[in-house]
Amino acid sequence: MPLQDHIRTILDFPQKGVVFRDLTPLLADPAALRAAVAALIEPFRGESVEVVAGMEARGFIFGALAAWELGAGFVPLRKPGKLPAEVEAVTYELEYGTATLEVHRDALSRGRRVLLVDDVLATGGTAAASVDLMARLGAELVGCAFLVELLALGGRRRLAGQRVHAVLSL
Repeated sequence: MPLQDHIRTILDFPQKGVVFRDLTPLLADPAALRAAVAALIEPFRGESVEVVAGMEARGFIFGALAAWELGAGFVPLRKPGKLPAEVEAVTYELEYGTATLEVHRDALSRGRRVLLVDDVLATGGTAAASVDLMARLGAELVGCAFLVELLALGGRRRLAGQRVHAVLSL
């Protein structure tokens, strides 16, 4: 069964006018989850990825699994107030509001090779903010990997100059 058959579309969630792509059916299917993670990291095998950074919240799931498969470490990019040590933060716009991401300032040393991972590339706000955080810490960004890219929202434009991989384009 193709991966897109494991993605449920929910209209008007979390608010009216938003089309939400629910990945919980994919997460619940062991074969689909394995296939999704393999496809997510395939272009980055052999790229000497040292750390995978995953964006809260579903990026934690796919990012941790990607890190495991790549033999890399994992760094969470969190919502405000969730990290106990000194943080670097960036605030950005979403398709339905604003948000802030934080990372521990000591999470990455200068020059570490990082792969950014999230479940969905929508408007690109979260991804662009994550790229900014990695640059502030001096990391070397190998690329950005997403399970789903929502083409109509044009998020890839916000990542101009970055290597971007999406398993599915909807």
